Amino acid sequence: MKIGIVCYPTFGGSGVVATELGKELAQNGHQVHFITYTQPIRLDFFNENLFYHEVDISSYPLFQYAPYESALAGKMVDVVKYEKLDLLHVHYAIPHATSAFLAKQILKTEGIEIPVITTLHGTDITVVGKDRTYKPVVTFSINESDGVTSVSEDLKQETLRTFKVTNEIEVIPNFVDMQRFHKQKKDHFKKIICPDGERLIVHISNFRRVKRIDDVIQSFGKIKQSIPSKLLLIGDGPERVKMEKLCRDLELCDDIRFIGKLDAIEEVLSVADLFFMPSEKESFGLAALEAMACEVPCITSNTGGLPELNIHGKTGYMSNVGDIDDMVKNALHILSEENLATFKTNALARAKEFDIKNVVPMYEAYYRKIIEKVKSKALALN
Repeated sequence: MKIGIVCYPTFGGSGVVATELGKELAQNGHQVHFITYTQPIRLDFFNENLFYHEVDISSYPLFQYAPYESALAGKMVDVVKYEKLDLLHVHYAIPHATSAFLAKQILKTEGIEIPVITTLHGTDITVVGKDRTYKPVVTFSINESDGVTSVSEDLKQETLRTFKVTNEIEVIPNFVDMQRFHKQKKDHFKKIICPDGERLIVHISNFRRVKRIDDVIQSFGKIKQSIPSKLLLIGDGPERVKMEKLCRDLELCDDIRFIGKLDAIEEVLSVADLFFMPSEKESFGLAALEAMACEVPCITSNTGGLPELNIHGKTGYMSNVGDIDDMVKNALHILSEENLATFKTNALARAKEFDIKNVVPMYEAYYRKIIEKVKSKALALN
């Protein structure tokens, strides 16, 4: 198949999933064309089946805001026509599904039927999509897509509750590349961070308020009173300055390091003992899955799609949002000498269920189903 993938090219989960999916599809022999405004972060290796098409945005002085949606639609039309794509797969509803609908209508005038599949990732539904300015556009775009997938059952149900969706939604979970994310021998790295054999706790996020990084820091302060520990905070975003101040206020700076954005996170996860994700909302919890693949058990909230990933009492524990005392109690249980090895083993076993080798075939089957559906509909109309 010749597949066009539209995504945000940044560190966010939707862009990561889209890029890793495209790379695996290319490895499987499909021709994959990425269409976005800059090269995706994880599009970091050469393959004869991978292509990148940059969206050029006009700087015409009349525009106060550059019309990215129109430029993107135009680029989709161009790539579909000249690369003879079989389908477009757009990740994150806003604005990609809307631009894809426009491109589809333009192509129809030239006798080209292009199937469009939209994958819902989370905040495009739970935050941005609920804005009354965008809600009717998101609803329309979902319903006009030929196929719709979501990364968890919880996200599917929230979409159905929030929007008047008439389209069917297929749940295809997020995945992890087990060849990349696995425990590596990085003992020298662990020694630098934890010179006296302390436990290493890790949190990775985009440092937005919804991630509740203050809960991570406050929990850590209590954990280290019972078990010598260090905390690594990986990522960056609007809450970072506030969190650095909180570390100072709690006098924890000697045991907490802010690493910033890091691409090779698997190297850090390889030496971690526990992963924290106490978010107010997570559509799936991709960072937690990547941690589990590196044999790291998780402390998470019990919201969104996290219960579909983290098995309470086996791969880690879940707590109500904001219940720091419960998270601390569960963390101490996992980090104890007699329990840690078992939780690490269970985390790895669970991650293997979401191996990219198991999930990408679901997408391939769904692609074929939607292509056939669009062909049949076109024949019926003719």
